[in-house]
Amino acid sequence: MPNESDNDFGTLREQARVAWLYFTGGLTQKEIADQLGITRLKVNQIIGAVRADGSVRIDVDLPLIDCVQLEEALKEKFGLSDAVVVPTVGDLSEQQRTIGEAGGTMVNALIGGRDLGIGIGWGHTLSFATRRLTARASPNSWVVSLTGGFTRASGSNTFEIATSVARALNVECHYITAPIYCSSTESRETLLHNDEIADVLARTEIAEVALISCGDLSARSQIASLRIVKDNIDDLLRLGAVGEVLGCILAADGRPVEHFLNDSIMAMSLEALKLKPISVLVAGGIHKAPIIYAALRGKYVNRLVTDELVARILLERAP
Repeated sequence: MPNESDNDFGTLREQARVAWLYFTGGLTQKEIADQLGITRLKVNQIIGAVRADGSVRIDVDLPLIDCVQLEEALKEKFGLSDAVVVPTVGDLSEQQRTIGEAGGTMVNALIGGRDLGIGIGWGHTLSFATRRLTARASPNSWVVSLTGGFTRASGSNTFEIATSVARALNVECHYITAPIYCSSTESRETLLHNDEIADVLARTEIAEVALISCGDLSARSQIASLRIVKDNIDDLLRLGAVGEVLGCILAADGRPVEHFLNDSIMAMSLEALKLKPISVLVAGGIHKAPIIYAALRGKYVNRLVTDELVARILLERAP
């Protein structure tokens, strides 16, 4: 159950967004209501409240207002449908938690009551998203892992996260029962001849929603600990690799590097990710700024959840 501080955060964020859009963004109350999916009466009440309590002077003086401004800037710079920016905190685990839970809240609003296929990636940040998945999914909805998995449990494996999401939504789950990287392109082709695996990969492409994270190539990254990645890390770095999205290793400009690992992935392709009506990248921490930027440069996702410091870095790098 959400605690009181969670409710306070949500209320303050909504107040800040309404105030910024009205007093700074110049939108009408109707436009704000339509954009945020709330009633005009609620918009009017929030505006009246922030006027009365002194939150509005020359500019909007509310908690999280800087985050709201960053969200609007990210949407404009990178052509995103939506963005959520949470305050940056010093502890990495806490940062992953706040970003992950914000990602779950975003997805909640997008999937309630609809017949949807929901694709799930992997990572510690995503493992926190399930805490906020309270939407009532249609019985005809389903969950699918978007990548193969790791051979050990960690709480952030795609199998574990996809299972948690399916349980939270009370729907069935499908898995790519293969490693995320094959030992060669030939072994990948062999696996693709397995009808069960081929069917699940086809399902990843028709899922309307993708909830993913990304990873850098430093020692803190789980994917960098895989033997096949460790054996090739020097070559990848020489090629300008900055991290991975769904296992696909990208250069800083968002293009996949030319390396055999990118031809041996058991995962949905990034080209298929681009076509999703709803694709949410949930990631933060300064160490991930380069790969988040690469993902946005490549236009692989249409929604982003990150932290304030990373948002500023992304906007500084944007042309």
